[in-house]
Amino acid sequence: MTVAKGDGGGRVTHVPSAGTSASDEIERARRDMLHEGRMQKRTRIGADVLCEALVRQGVDVFFGYPGGVILPLYDVLGDYPELRHILVRHEQGAAHAADGYARATGRVGVCLGTSGPGATNLVTGIGNAQLDSIPIVAITGNVPGALLGKDAFQEIDITGITLPITKHNYLVRNADDIALVLAEAFHIARTGRPGPVHVDITKDALQGETRAQHPDEETVVAGLPGFRPTLDGHPRQLRTIAQEIAKARRPLILAGHGILIAEAEEELRELAEKAGIPVTWTLLGIGAIDETHPLAYGYMGMHGWKHVNRAIQSADLLIALGMRFDDRVTGNVKTYAPHARIVHVDIDPAEIGKNVAVDVPVVGDVRRVLRSLLPLVEPVDRETRATYLGQLAEWRLESEGSSWHGSGTWRTGLLSADYVLEQIGEANDHDATMVADVGQNQMWTARYAGYRRPKSHLSSGGLGTMGYGMPAAMGAALGRPDKTTWAIVGDGGFQMTIQELATLVQDDIPVKIALLDNRKLGMIRQWQELVYAGNYHSSEMVGPDYLKLADAYGIPAWKATRPGEVRPAIEAANAVDGPALVWFEIASEQNVFPMMPAGKGLSDLLEELEEQL
Repeated sequence: MTVAKGDGGGRVTHVPSAGTSASDEIERARRDMLHEGRMQKRTRIGADVLCEALVRQGVDVFFGYPGGVILPLYDVLGDYPELRHILVRHEQGAAHAADGYARATGRVGVCLGTSGPGATNLVTGIGNAQLDSIPIVAITGNVPGALLGKDAFQEIDITGITLPITKHNYLVRNADDIALVLAEAFHIARTGRPGPVHVDITKDALQGETRAQHPDEETVVAGLPGFRPTLDGHPRQLRTIAQEIAKARRPLILAGHGILIAEAEEELRELAEKAGIPVTWTLLGIGAIDETHPLAYGYMGMHGWKHVNRAIQSADLLIALGMRFDDRVTGNVKTYAPHARIVHVDIDPAEIGKNVAVDVPVVGDVRRVLRSLLPLVEPVDRETRATYLGQLAEWRLESEGSSWHGSGTWRTGLLSADYVLEQIGEANDHDATMVADVGQNQMWTARYAGYRRPKSHLSSGGLGTMGYGMPAAMGAALGRPDKTTWAIVGDGGFQMTIQELATLVQDDIPVKIALLDNRKLGMIRQWQELVYAGNYHSSEMVGPDYLKLADAYGIPAWKATRPGEVRPAIEAANAVDGPALVWFEIASEQNVFPMMPAGKGLSDLLEELEEQL
């Protein structure tokens, strides 16, 4: 095992704010008094109102990068010590960090950029949050109002750009409007189906004097008459679900991201146990149930477990909770779950029936729906489902037995990725926050790390954004300092946002990085092998000496190339009080199996290479 230990030079230790929630009126009054004292020294401007709004919303940390038109905010930011600003090295990192913070905490994440390229650099992260229903507020500065539409320096129509990829957006041209707009933005971002809200503020609005007061929650809600999310399912539909469960012989629960968003994990477990129904999960539904629970069956979809997909195809009832039946879950919808009646619970009516025809549609918050459903469901003794559960157990044993490379090495003698992920999970007692980048590393993390608690698995699902892992882990680590945070990255995705290593050092953010280096764009290489007849064009990936790179930033680092080096390197990284990196040199030939080819269904999984081991 090779080791490079940085001296940590240049790190600045920050003490996180002890801020409380926005609903704590005593704390809010105290902050208002402190602010009034500060404001006696100068005129209150729009930038002050923006900072006040963030404090009132309980924001303790946000991520940004300064620029010309947003400088009025930075000019007053020092007067608000409650707000910790993290200077990222690229605005995309700010958006992903806000996303990771939101996923790990369940609160609204905040990112900031200037006009023009600063704003457009946020777009990928905003789009990522939109597709995964993540509540973030993205704030940008813009040129003075008089220059809008005149192609001023660094002017761009960022509200036009973000309109299709946000839940809502605003262009603010008057300082008096900032307080209400920010309150609405946070309310919209976190209620109903969560999502990103973009607020663009002109420079003169940030500089303008104002006496505008911050609205209370009732005023905010009253000002949004068209925004009334449906929370409770229809009673008749709930009774129908109970009847479907009572007559089903091969029922299966599909747990999606909505379970985690609604914090309905306990209700999910109660339903599964009361009705004796196995639980499967989507990529973003990982953590909805402890994977060691007797009724936890596994991860579904394109690279999910074979036994899970087989169970879906044989089920006579699917109960889909807070998931959207995306193509990576269903494959060809014409062959999806051919024997099953389908119940679909989702807070967004637009998702019901969008991809898969359903028999029992229920619009509502999944936690509230399950709470109302539970009294209607008749208990089912496990003996009643003994034959069914026994069949599922046989399928699981067969599936996991053919997919596990527990020796630690691939057939070439290099490290196997699944072994590395299993060891990271075990070394952290399956309690760390695991933040996956996108590609093969993402699938290995989903399959092999093992999850016991909610919000312990973070991943870019809908947009599939390479480069997501490390900056999102920054946000997660700051949001949940009580948990160890690991970023699981491939060499391709890591190099897309590698500059954020400097952010980790400057703000002493204790992210542990597991670099799975196969010297390839692994998922691209896998598709080229299996789908494009081995035409390996542009999938070779040359990278730096990552030990030297880490040392240059003052980050302790280790390299593991053999199974015996894996666990010591992980434990050494965990012992570091700050960021650390472990460079795992894995086999470039290892693929993620099973794999559902494009256009095929869950019954058409590729797995032949596993059988050769």
